[in-house]
Parts: sequence; structure tokens; C-alpha cells
Amino acid sequence: MGADFISGIIVGLGASIPLGPVAVLCIQRTLSKGHTSGLMTGFGAATCDTFFAAISLLGISFIEDFIKNQQYEVMFIGGIIVAVFGIFVFRTNPVKQIKKVRAGYDRRKKRYWADYFSANLMTVTNPGAFLFMLGMMTFVGVESSSPELSSVIILGVLFGTSSWWLFLTAIINKCRNWFRLRQLLILNRISG
Repeated sequence: MGADFISGIIVGLGASIPLGPVAVLCIQRTLSKGHTSGLMTGFGAATCDTFFAAISLLGISFIEDFIKNQQYEVMFIGGIIVAVFGIFVFRTNPVKQIKKVRAGYDRRKKRYWADYFSANLMTVTNPGAFLFMLGMMTFVGVESSSPELSSVIILGVLFGTSSWWLFLTAIINKCRNWFRLRQLLILNRISG
């Protein structure tokens, strides 16, 4: 059982570490809105990665078939969502966000759940994320024959993905003083 938990952690880390749109969004939010905002963004992605792991472990192949059969529609909708987020991030002025956070204005009105659900939406509409999770499961050699074993692996995936986002946001938060406002603006433009 311990080996299965470790396998789940490896799958979770492997699914989270590649720098994709959610990671860039997580970094941008950590720098401009604070550690908790970035962490909630990462946890939104971790939730979807865990969901994808559960689906692939439970052998629900019709979802994979649906994604393959409706590939263009899923990619189109996912592309629109990513484009909308990109435009929003591109137009966001990090200076205004930082001033709000420093002034304490944003403390009551921070919408951490909005950060969580936006990352969740970006991840769940990415068909590549599900297929990548299936590939990671195959690569690590994860097999499930019982619900107990599946739940241990799924908990491992959740632990691995959540650990990565916690580590990434902590490092970015510690290094926030290295970034100047102009660099943050450029980061917004590039990530957008």
C-alpha cells in the first residue's frame, strides 16, 4: 500500500511540474495578489488532476472516448477559456493589484474561490491534461484492482500535486522582492 501511495505521489508531481498555463497563472497571482491567491490557483489545478486520476483509475474509458470523439469541440471550448484568461491577465496591471494588497483593501474582498475555480476550469477543459494523466499512470505502472487500492493512489496523486503547488508558491513568494514592477508587467504580458 505504501508503494501505491508513492506511485500516486510520483504521478501527481509528474502531472503538476511541467510549466503550463496554470503554472504561469499561479506564479503571476502569487506575485501580484499574494501567496494565498497563488496557492488557491494551484489547488484548483490539483483538484482537477486528482479527478482525472480517479477517472483513469476507475476505468471510465467512455470519457477518454468522448474526448477523442469530440476532440475539436473540447479543444475549441478550452481554447476560448484559455484565450479569455489570457486577455484578462494581459490587461491586468500588477501595480494596481499590489497597491490594493498592501493597502489592505483586498483583504476582505479577496476572492480566493474565484482563483480556485478559474484554475479548475482551465485544467478541466484541457483534454491534454486528462490524456497526460493517463500517460503518467501507464508510465509509473499504476494498476488498480480494488477500491481501497484506488483510493490510496488517488490520495497519493492529491498529495503530490498539492505539495508541488505549495512548494512553487512558497518559493515564488519568498523571491517576490527580486521582481520589479516592470518585470511583473512583462510577466503579465507574456503569460497573457
